[in-house]
Amino acid sequence: MTAGIVRYLTHPQVQIDPDVPVPQWGLSPVGRARTETLVQAPWLANTTQIISSGERKAVETAGIIAGPLGIMIEIRAAMHENDRSATGFLKPAEFEQVADRFFAEPHLSVRGWERAVDAQARIVREVEAVLARDRHGDVLFVGHGAVGTLLLCHYAGHPINRVHDQPAGGGHCFALARQDRSILHAWCRMEEIAS
Repeated sequence: MTAGIVRYLTHPQVQIDPDVPVPQWGLSPVGRARTETLVQAPWLANTTQIISSGERKAVETAGIIAGPLGIMIEIRAAMHENDRSATGFLKPAEFEQVADRFFAEPHLSVRGWERAVDAQARIVREVEAVLARDRHGDVLFVGHGAVGTLLLCHYAGHPINRVHDQPAGGGHCFALARQDRSILHAWCRMEEIAS
């Protein structure tokens, strides 16, 4: 297995519009500005692959990073956020309650949402399919908070639990060693990534 670092980055702040399906939301001006600060980040120097969810906010984040690096984005549709289409947009307080249950009861479909165990299996499958190609360089996955947390739980050997969720606001990253999948660091703000 080729050496290198695997990073999972969540998109930062989005433009919330209750009249637009959530997967079609784009970055807000704050989210875009935060991502643009990464362009010269030293930790990106060895990145040779950028793999993105197909949701607009993730693709926009990946595109801002990929352009200056001269890397084409690979979109993997199955890297999408947990499927919440059964409820559609929920106001923040209600969303947080349902999200708490999603993590607390991973084997149940909470209000029709995709089960956490299924979302976890899906995101792990996508990441492992990319890493199985064994290409040189670091890999950057760009995606979402809930499935990112499920991925972190998997590689860290933690049971599914929201205590491992990224802090509010998005734009956080965790990293693992490619060779043995050991966690190098848990969630940190993308502006504070050191390795």
